[in-house]
Amino acid sequence: MPELISTIRTAEIVLPCGVIDETVGFFIETLGFQLEAIFPADDPAVAVVAGHGVRLRLERGFAGAPGSLRLACADLDRVASDSRQFEAPNGTRIELVAAEAPLVLPPLVPEFVLSRAGEPWHAGRAGMGYRDLIPGRQGGRFIASHIRIAQAGPVPDYVHFHEVRFQMIYCRAGWAELVYEDQGPPFRLEAGDCVLQPPRIRHRVLASSAGLEVIEMGCPALHETRADAALTLPTDRYEPNRDFAGQRFHRHIGAEAPWRPWRAAGFEWRDTGIAAATGGLAGAGVIRPQGAASTGMLEHQGELLFLFVLKGTLTLDCASRHALADGDAATIPAGLPYRFSACAPELRLLEVTMPPLS
Repeated sequence: MPELISTIRTAEIVLPCGVIDETVGFFIETLGFQLEAIFPADDPAVAVVAGHGVRLRLERGFAGAPGSLRLACADLDRVASDSRQFEAPNGTRIELVAAEAPLVLPPLVPEFVLSRAGEPWHAGRAGMGYRDLIPGRQGGRFIASHIRIAQAGPVPDYVHFHEVRFQMIYCRAGWAELVYEDQGPPFRLEAGDCVLQPPRIRHRVLASSAGLEVIEMGCPALHETRADAALTLPTDRYEPNRDFAGQRFHRHIGAEAPWRPWRAAGFEWRDTGIAAATGGLAGAGVIRPQGAASTGMLEHQGELLFLFVLKGTLTLDCASRHALADGDAATIPAGLPYRFSACAPELRLLEVTMPPLS
């Protein structure tokens, strides 16, 4: 309803209030709100207070619930833990939380996971289709998503950022036009390319080709995506080495990257540069056979080993035999031996690890 939206000037949250003076005094003196209006003068029944980005209309006789008000505090440690929840005189529940809460990493619950290409998709943010590649999320530690956009054209995205420890995007098919904070003008992420999105970097998806497909890996699995309406991208600054929580933005162009020997003889891999950009937190690369169709037994001792078949086929021997093809994915826990066999010459296998393997 654009005609309605254009007429809106302010917004208020209406809360019930019994004794106006007592409640208004609490919001002003205890919580730092300011009085904007109160009436009628001879027997106040309505008061409007504003502060911290919120306007509250306190009405005597209003039949609605008193609600909850969450206040984000910069130095929450100064407030005793048993004093962080209380009630206003009108019954509104006040909750004090940290403005910059530390990132919580759930304990790792490792398990072998096999995800097949034919498993269902669901609608996600900004009109994108999502397929969950680690449904159990390793106890909430990791999320991996196969994301697609069917139609070409502009993407209804907005400037946003993620509260994460690690996040990368690998383009499997098509292209997407992206722009990142302090990283220059928009660019195209094409098939074979990937980006490291360091914690809290502002970014936006501008447009895509028809049939765009990307693989996104994140840690932790449940993390906040926050909009930043105040920032316009691209920014005037260009800071390619800017530090974001110990990481830097990195764009890998697959067509320009060399192939090098992998840790199994007869195989090569193309390093995406994720390990260097994360300071050794994670690694990612693409594996292909080069003269061999199978590996010996392999094993890792890290938090994560995730595999996605970009192209071709192989057999994964891990506890039992699993035939993998385009679009299949596997997550292998630490200490579980595995090997590849019957690898097709055209095989291309995305590998993401924490910590990085070569």
